[in-house]
Amino acid sequence: MSQDGNALDHRRIRLVRAEAVVLRRRDLGEADRILTLFTRELGKLRVVAKGVRRPISRLGGHLDLFTRTQVLLARGRELDVVTQAQLLESFIGLRHEPWRAGWAGYLADLTDRATVDADPQPALYDLLVDCLRALADCTDSFAIVRRFEMRLLVLLGYQPELSVCPRCSRRLIPGSLAYAPDQGGVLCAECIGSTANEIPVSVGTVKALRLLLADQWREVANRTLSQSLRTQLEAVLRATLEAHIGGPLPSATVATILEQRGASDERPAAPRSGTGG
Repeated sequence: MSQDGNALDHRRIRLVRAEAVVLRRRDLGEADRILTLFTRELGKLRVVAKGVRRPISRLGGHLDLFTRTQVLLARGRELDVVTQAQLLESFIGLRHEPWRAGWAGYLADLTDRATVDADPQPALYDLLVDCLRALADCTDSFAIVRRFEMRLLVLLGYQPELSVCPRCSRRLIPGSLAYAPDQGGVLCAECIGSTANEIPVSVGTVKALRLLLADQWREVANRTLSQSLRTQLEAVLRATLEAHIGGPLPSATVATILEQRGASDERPAAPRSGTGG
């Protein structure tokens, strides 16, 4: 092959195209940004978008946080460089409510923490896109966020045991139950108290966890869940994630506060007491 042919092949190798979600960004210098992208084809990448903060930049609106975009990357020694970007999906609803953006940030943080660079995980990418799409058009984030947490655990190989006691292998029956994060499952009545950091759970919580495990999250979303059941579900999944990928993540607390604040803002004001003037 000629030298010109070798040079052409080299250029082809140095340019790669990928579909990506923007997980993080931070400013660099006067006009650049360093982005953390989670791509379907290449896994997680840290790249630089040169001049993206300039008003005349062609990349500008194509690389916002939590957007799905098609990027063309020039491979670099330390950081790849974004040479082209084409917005595919903006999830515009995430920007209509601060709490939706807050939960999108939590999902992005979980994805970032659970993955290593350049390790493609297309199933996780598809899950993230699907949950961002659902968040952008939801009135209650609870089932969507719990779905992402459960499916992430499954994809990472940490599927909770919800049918038999992980300590004694007996089949679970209704009664006193507790979830043990270090055991990775629900303990039966006889094994409760045998391990640290157990979380008491109701039969209803175990049923809801099984629905999430089967990816029947819409059934959870369509049910009226008591606050105690919501608290137990959240505690079980968060504790399991922290046991395997570390935590806690501050973004979850921020998103919770934003959603509670949004809910209180939507309630009608109480009638004022007293007589009219």
